[in-house]
Amino acid sequence: MGLFDKFKQGLTKTKQLLNTDIRDLFKAEGRLVDEAFLDELFEALIKTDMGVQAAQETVEEIRTAFRARVVQMQEVVERIKEKLKTLMQQPAAPIDFAASGPTVIMVAGVNGCGKTTSIAKLGRMFLADGKRVVLGAADTFRAAAVEQLTIWAGRLGAEIVTGPRGSDPASVAHRTVAKALEIGADVCIVDTAGRLQTQQGLMQQLTKIHRVLGKQIPEAPHEVLLVLDATTGQNGISQAKHFTDAVRCTGIVLAKLDGTAKGGVVVAIRQQVGLPVKYIGVGEKAEDLALFEPVPFVDALFDDVALA
Repeated sequence: MGLFDKFKQGLTKTKQLLNTDIRDLFKAEGRLVDEAFLDELFEALIKTDMGVQAAQETVEEIRTAFRARVVQMQEVVERIKEKLKTLMQQPAAPIDFAASGPTVIMVAGVNGCGKTTSIAKLGRMFLADGKRVVLGAADTFRAAAVEQLTIWAGRLGAEIVTGPRGSDPASVAHRTVAKALEIGADVCIVDTAGRLQTQQGLMQQLTKIHRVLGKQIPEAPHEVLLVLDATTGQNGISQAKHFTDAVRCTGIVLAKLDGTAKGGVVVAIRQQVGLPVKYIGVGEKAEDLALFEPVPFVDALFDDVALA
């Protein structure tokens, strides 16, 4: 499945909502672009959770281009697509691999965000590229988390390092990197306990893990990926800001995109947080992870727009 088709799969619910709303704005003979039309368009965009700022900027683009004109749906949609692609521009942002030795990736996120599954998907992607992977189960507070990651490691053929329940997560992280160095692994992915961004003690623990990794390999962690649950929409913005303050996140993995009509949150994340969206989860299978690219994402979002 190509990137465009993966995005279409992940955006199914968002597309259905957005495309129905946009079709409802138009009649076969077109629609006058007046304040009533612009208000309705704003409401349609807001429903995708792209945020007030992005929706307002997009509506202003349509106002400037088409004010007092009777327009057809496709010309408005094309202008919306151009605007969203501009708003979502970001540097090409694959993983920043280490020049030598293992690339250390630390993964954070709140409880239930899809973190462990996202780690498995990342691991599969690296293994498919011929890299040797070590996973570190540093979420020592939840036995189920360790068990889940261990099962994934077995399925994927990756090494895994675990610790007793309740043991120091930083110790597990330390041993994970040590294992990666010992066996000459290419990538080391360290899971961390799910936590709310408001839990200061746990956030400080994340900072400790970050510091421990840097003591073993000076540049580590090379990436700090924050997993956000797309179904939470705008709540993800607050999470991203708090986690970035604690551990200097380098990018976002947006999980569960296929389970929500709030796919527009990607736009809000890019505008309000400034972190690159690196990967998007578009399904439950290990291969359902897509490298994020704004142009095919926006094209997929509006792919099914047509007059009813």
